[in-house]
Amino acid sequence: MSKLFSRFLKDESGATAIEYGLIAALISVAIIAGATTLGGTLSSTFNNISNQMNKSGSGIGTK
Repeated sequence: MSKLFSRFLKDESGATAIEYGLIAALISVAIIAGATTLGGTLSSTFNNISNQMNKSGSGIGTK
């Protein structure tokens, strides 16, 4: 029984799996945060482009 318990204490495979899980979670959070920021910036940019196109095209076809 003591041999089994000492082998269990020396086994670090579970700790390694947890470490990989934490790394994957951290990478996921970073990707989500980056995508959110990028999405907001892209939305603002496309809205500005749309507004400029509407302004520049408002005089076309009028006499």
